[in-house]
Amino acid sequence: MNWLTPDWPAPASVKACVTTREGGVSEAPYDSLNLGDHVDDRPEAVAENRRRLTEHFSIQPAWLQQVHGTTVAHADPGIVATADASWTDKPGIACTAMTADCLPALFCNRAGTRVAAAHAGWRGLAAGVLEATLDSLDVSPEDVLVWLGPAIGPQAFEVGAEVREVFVKQLPEAATAFVPSDDPGKFMADIYQLARLRLAERGVTAVYGGGFCTVSDPRFFSYRRASRTGRFASLVWITR
Repeated sequence: MNWLTPDWPAPASVKACVTTREGGVSEAPYDSLNLGDHVDDRPEAVAENRRRLTEHFSIQPAWLQQVHGTTVAHADPGIVATADASWTDKPGIACTAMTADCLPALFCNRAGTRVAAAHAGWRGLAAGVLEATLDSLDVSPEDVLVWLGPAIGPQAFEVGAEVREVFVKQLPEAATAFVPSDDPGKFMADIYQLARLRLAERGVTAVYGGGFCTVSDPRFFSYRRASRTGRFASLVWITR
């Protein structure tokens, strides 16, 4: 499988992966490893794709019904919680975030005893989903590692002035994450920089990843590139 392994200094007990479009059975435009069950793909194809992921790593992904909020659920493979992040301290259960331009963020403590995953679109990011996920780890900020997965890049993420205002009002330094676009009144936003600034504000500086662009990288599903598309997953878990 041409999937990604996060490059971060996580403890040996912590494993993580980001799937790509490769390795599934879904047909176009969801080809081929669509893991989203809410995008009008064939249910049996999604089920098979999820089965392959589960079997490949011998894990139990905890799927979420994501709503661009800040709720953090205790990861439970038997319950599809309405939340945008989850955490666990149980081996073999994978905290899972599904995205197709939004920012996936994976968390762990330095002891390797607790992990979490968050889905952060700009609304969830502004509302504090990363901060809420950080709180779920229940450790001091200096004991936290974060990896930022594939999301829409700063050359593709055009937003209105109202989006910039939301972030800058909360954190003046966020102004550095926005540059004027060619369209009057619009800005190009760097979601990676926004995430790093917000985490730094909470004392988390061990942040890795970033530098992807789901819109320009055909390995990933991208809603902005094609509104009818699938979802890939970013997962983190503790080994048994």
